[in-house]
Amino acid sequence: MPTESFVPVIESLLDTDLYKFTMWQAMLHRHPAAQAEYRFICRERPAHPLSALAPEIERQLDHLCTLRFLPAELAYLRGLRYIKSDFVDFLSLFHFQRHFIQVSTQGDALEIVASGPQVHVMAFEVFVLAIVNELYFRRDQTPDVLAEGRRRLQDKITLLRDFSREPARRFPLQISDFGTRRRFSRAWQEEVLQRLRQDVPQYVTGTSNVHLARTYDVTPVGTMAHEYLQSYQAFGKVRLRDFQRAALEDWVQEYRGDLGIALTDVVGMDAFLADFDLYFAKLFDGLRHDSGDPLAWGEQAIAHYRSLRLDPASKRFVFSDGLDLPRALELHRHFADRVQPAFGIGTNLTNDLGPRPLSIVMKLFECNGMPTAKLPDSPGKVHCTDETFLAYLRQVFGRPVA
Repeated sequence: MPTESFVPVIESLLDTDLYKFTMWQAMLHRHPAAQAEYRFICRERPAHPLSALAPEIERQLDHLCTLRFLPAELAYLRGLRYIKSDFVDFLSLFHFQRHFIQVSTQGDALEIVASGPQVHVMAFEVFVLAIVNELYFRRDQTPDVLAEGRRRLQDKITLLRDFSREPARRFPLQISDFGTRRRFSRAWQEEVLQRLRQDVPQYVTGTSNVHLARTYDVTPVGTMAHEYLQSYQAFGKVRLRDFQRAALEDWVQEYRGDLGIALTDVVGMDAFLADFDLYFAKLFDGLRHDSGDPLAWGEQAIAHYRSLRLDPASKRFVFSDGLDLPRALELHRHFADRVQPAFGIGTNLTNDLGPRPLSIVMKLFECNGMPTAKLPDSPGKVHCTDETFLAYLRQVFGRPVA
């Protein structure tokens, strides 16, 4: 049990990203019996060994598993028109099961595995990443570091105010906070969002964090992530070649016009567009970029819509791959007269205080006992431990080895 010195990182089960709820609902309705395994990964060697955090992570997970959704939180979710009543009823009974997640170490490396029924383990991801980040950066929560963070935040606000003097483009600049997973701390993410909403509310219009969206009456933003589409690689009634079509079709049937942004890079943009025919192009409001060159991606998407005789200006392009503010403004200038661009900025908003951010993720590696893979247009983001399956996936979708 927590002691008096214990400071919880997570205090609300809403303190996570919206797309965890939207994918969760879809899986509960479409594949409630699916089994899944998620694994923590640190992509780069950190300045301090993550293994040292293991005992405290255990305590934080113990605490996480005591939390329940509060009546007011459930009422908020029920008020989102795309959240179904039976899903909220499920959440009213839900709590994390501690035996579904294990923490271990291998030398300096930290290993975290969540394994069990997918509807019981898929929501661990964002909480685990937020816990690891906050524990890791507690040593840096000093007045000097916070002062530097506030100085950098003021620079971002100044940059946006300077941008306001540029000629208006066809579509306005829209930025959302996507920073929960890699935030410096919960308090810092809240401070950043408060400042941005206070000083440049015309540009910072949303947040992926549901708790903050509810607290500050901001639009919660998010649709689907890689794990949703990857899961369909393992569902036995779906041919591997057809997994994207099956996932998109189930999404359309689940949300029937809401949450219409499709993720394009699970097996690369070329393979995605081969499946994204006129039917899906009309049903989905737009696309999300998360790997590869965003300029080339956007031009390719515009060309695809035009080839289908659809007006690209009617579609939203969400850019979310490691953005900082200058890059977002560059992309806005390039696209905002032709499509409706939007930008999800994560680490650069919520963990830009001087210390080097961690490059950590928690990814789906198995579903129903079968391997799954992410094979995007950025080679460093490939995730799969089964080389045979990865080779097969490459062959099926015509993806050569990089």
